[in-house]
Amino acid sequence: MKDRSKQRRTLVAVLLLGVSLTALMLWGCGKNPPNAPSQSVGTSMSTPRVDMSAMRAVMAIQDRHTRTLMQMANVVAVGTGVDAAGHAVIRVFTEAKLAPGRLPLNLDGVPVEEFVSGKIVALKGHGGGGTSHTAKQTPPIQLGTSGGPTQDLANGFCCGGTLGSLVHIGSTQYILSNSHVFAGDVVSGGNGRVSSIGDDVTQPGLIDINCSAAGGQVVADVSTLSTTFPPNSTPNVDCSIAQVRSGMVRTDGAILEIGTLSASTVAASIGQAVKKSGRTTGLTRSSISTLNVTVNVGYTDECAGTSYTKTYTGQIFVANSGSKFLNSGDSGSLMVEDVSTNPRAVGLLFAGGGGVAVANPIGAVLSHLGAAMVGN
Repeated sequence: MKDRSKQRRTLVAVLLLGVSLTALMLWGCGKNPPNAPSQSVGTSMSTPRVDMSAMRAVMAIQDRHTRTLMQMANVVAVGTGVDAAGHAVIRVFTEAKLAPGRLPLNLDGVPVEEFVSGKIVALKGHGGGGTSHTAKQTPPIQLGTSGGPTQDLANGFCCGGTLGSLVHIGSTQYILSNSHVFAGDVVSGGNGRVSSIGDDVTQPGLIDINCSAAGGQVVADVSTLSTTFPPNSTPNVDCSIAQVRSGMVRTDGAILEIGTLSASTVAASIGQAVKKSGRTTGLTRSSISTLNVTVNVGYTDECAGTSYTKTYTGQIFVANSGSKFLNSGDSGSLMVEDVSTNPRAVGLLFAGGGGVAVANPIGAVLSHLGAAMVGN
């Protein structure tokens, strides 16, 4: 999730946009009170013990019907979850409650559940509490912090997200975040430029330094191994990397309030306890609610630009009641298993809606980049 802020043309002051995400709004933004705790739980769906063989069978049935379901008006995502009794079900996520009879009660004998999520969007936001995830750090910095390109501004706004984690390709280290955080300017519109390889990445992001790169510090440069993903692109992940500048990022990849990671990763599973460290909501905890999700995600083609939609398959949904787990500005946060020491990465968070957060499976992200996690 990515945030944007507006820079007044005649004053040095900056207006941070704060529009609440609701079931029918494209842009979401939240700010915690100054004394809000940095840990919170986002739960909205029960996650009892699951029979994984039954889950796989239902996923196969879901796959046969996903295309038809996704073509229905107001349907934004389809995946496989479990009901309160632990039985695998097909979940259909909608912008608003569908009229009775619109959805079948079951498909090939598998129950169908509707979950009203509103639109699912890649967002940028502001807030925080406890440990500051927006403050300028003394290098070498920890990750899970505010950041973004130094020229991520257009249409009177500046934008940014989260510098998520550290990966490596060979002996070279890179910051991992989302493509829409590092390379989200895909049209030469409101600022006369597009995101480019080699763009400077600053900590904190422009949204936290009055839209002026002079208030931050350049910690990395968007890598030649990254790709900008315009509206008609095909990659099934929203990821990008920026090569670390010498001495600017901790080489052990420590993340604020999480610490160092494991070098290995783990696949997502229903009910799995997870946590993340992000710019806006800090350290938060939740659980995996739905797997094998096909989802339409809303983007803008530059900071405060024109909207477009991109479809992903095989994604992970996480319970996100009240946007307490993931909110605007948390885009790029790494989702890890909820253990105290050297947790394994599970997914890369990038979008959300009413009651759900969306993550790319970490295996797909690392495979796309040809990278591996920095960890023990």
